[in-house]
Amino acid sequence: MTATVDTALTAPTAFSHVRPGDTAFEENGLRDFFLYRDLGIAAATGGKVVAQLVKANIAPEQGTGWHRHEADFHIVIMLKGWARFMYEDKETLVSAGDCVHQRPGIVHYLFDYSPDMEYLEIVSPADFTSIEEPGPCAIPAPTPWSSKTLA
Repeated sequence: MTATVDTALTAPTAFSHVRPGDTAFEENGLRDFFLYRDLGIAAATGGKVVAQLVKANIAPEQGTGWHRHEADFHIVIMLKGWARFMYEDKETLVSAGDCVHQRPGIVHYLFDYSPDMEYLEIVSPADFTSIEEPGPCAIPAPTPWSSKTLA
């Protein structure tokens, strides 16, 4: 019997240590209403995994729209604040300290979040894609940011 080895799984990886001052939050991520901070994991793993911090930048208006990701693995760990998602037809509040595993292909919509929302997102592969999908249900209205929520 001959075994085959997927070289993508055996490609060398590198040690990585990214400090808070090493990378900045930037606007060039998937969504224009969030800021993203690269944690160096995509480079260290040769694109096998991406880890990034994501934080609120602009008040929610339309949200992400219904979509799914082409990814093998996707988790969100909420570090600060909260976000409200629709996972298929189920509304889910994700608060600081919560961890969500988004199974491959799950149709979802992030429609509301607090001004201080910040989460760690870990996805494999690093170059995962987002694909628009029809939604299974209506979306609740987001919570408007007021001067009180920004204080």
